[in-house]
Amino acid sequence: MLKRRTALLSGAALAACGGMPPVFAPDTGPGDGAPATPREFRGAWVAAVDNIDWPSRQGLPAAQQQRELRAIVERAAALGLNALVVQVRPACDALYASTLEPWSEYLTGTQGLPPGYDPLAMWIEEAHARGIEVHAWFNPYRARHSTAKGVLAANHVAQRRPAWVRPYGDLLWLDPGEPEAMAHSLAVIADVTARYDVDGVQVDDYFYPYPLKPPGGGDDLPFPDEPAWNRARAVGVMLARDDWRRRNVDRFVQQMFERVRGIKPWVKVGISPFGLPRPDRRPPGIEGFSQYDRLYADVERWLAEGWLDYLAPQLYWAMEPRAQAFGALVEAWARSNARGRHLWPGLFTSAVARPPRQWTADELLAQLAHLRGQRAKAGGFIHFSMAALMDDRGGLASRLLAARPGAALVPASPWLGAARPAPPRLTRAAQQIRVQAAPGGEPARWLALWVRRGGAWRFAVRPADASSVVPAQDSGGALEALVATSVGRSGVESERVTLASLTDH
Repeated sequence: MLKRRTALLSGAALAACGGMPPVFAPDTGPGDGAPATPREFRGAWVAAVDNIDWPSRQGLPAAQQQRELRAIVERAAALGLNALVVQVRPACDALYASTLEPWSEYLTGTQGLPPGYDPLAMWIEEAHARGIEVHAWFNPYRARHSTAKGVLAANHVAQRRPAWVRPYGDLLWLDPGEPEAMAHSLAVIADVTARYDVDGVQVDDYFYPYPLKPPGGGDDLPFPDEPAWNRARAVGVMLARDDWRRRNVDRFVQQMFERVRGIKPWVKVGISPFGLPRPDRRPPGIEGFSQYDRLYADVERWLAEGWLDYLAPQLYWAMEPRAQAFGALVEAWARSNARGRHLWPGLFTSAVARPPRQWTADELLAQLAHLRGQRAKAGGFIHFSMAALMDDRGGLASRLLAARPGAALVPASPWLGAARPAPPRLTRAAQQIRVQAAPGGEPARWLALWVRRGGAWRFAVRPADASSVVPAQDSGGALEALVATSVGRSGVESERVTLASLTDH
């Protein structure tokens, strides 16, 4: 559970008043003078598999893991990010306290060995304190990664339920055609949704595995799902095998969406698929791998059915090459988004100044500029991954920081709940204004505050479970105006509360 906190915000001189501190009523008119609330999903993935992002290596003491975690959250806040998509299940293991799956070896070096604290609880507390959402990222079917070195724990699914698991190359994989395997993955996602205060859950592009070649070359290795396929045919399934596989994945996606919605209706469900649309939905000139035919992922159907709240296609190509042109792919996914769900593409930030692609920072900045010119179609982005921003590869992070990114709210999802929370309460005490969420009614997740000093407005987002204090005076000068709203869990804002002229009170 998050601790109660008091956040200190910039403010200006306030004359102390005797008696009870006044409470300022909401101003529903448009004349408060503050700019419109900035909205953009600014995310980054934090990958645990192979220790890509966090922790930096296996077996670190808990205190060092926690220092690294805080450093990532602090860098995200400095960059103006408002969401971290944290990998909590790389391969049927857990980077959180679970009774369903063993602790991940990427923490301690030994699968099943607890790290001495709950990392997901800490991610949530540290991120929320800085106005950052946390989305729990699951790999739905991978059971062992090729980089895993330790032995499987006794409670790993491959040990407990080997009939659900298929070897494929140097991987282990839950068979999506096994109903019990699907039910297990759904139970894992439901468990995290129920027990943790996450803002979203996300699955990546690994449904059926990417096809592998045998060591000597030749045709793709077939995925060994004959037992499940033969049982399906024996009970009367008349589909072709590829269509049966797609149906298996469709059922998982639909049931995941419905399970999360039934547990916490405000938690966003996201999917991050491979970035190329199905062949018959591509714009002219786009070529390459078909996840529809090879991963059995009918992403366009999921959009059409509304089985997700946001799509984060992995658009890991540059602006220029015609066969996978970044801008054309954004447009293609937007055309498939008839229900108007969020489109927040994934960016290949880790390719900056790193072989084999060796992109420059200019490439990523051009992609960000393109997305911001298409806000009606794509309202945000997700960096893959935080390591590139922590290392400042190609000077990208320095250039982003130099742009002085202000805070922004995540775009609202009114289909998750359109009720507005009550406006916050502003009270004056001594030389400060205290901003607090009002009790009762629609719960608030955040407090959004515009503060004006020296004629300039500054925007901030703070957790609603803590008071935010705006000093009367700080290094920026005297407080000239303050505008605040409460923000509900679906992102819907309350009416604005204003304190435009301090000398009147």
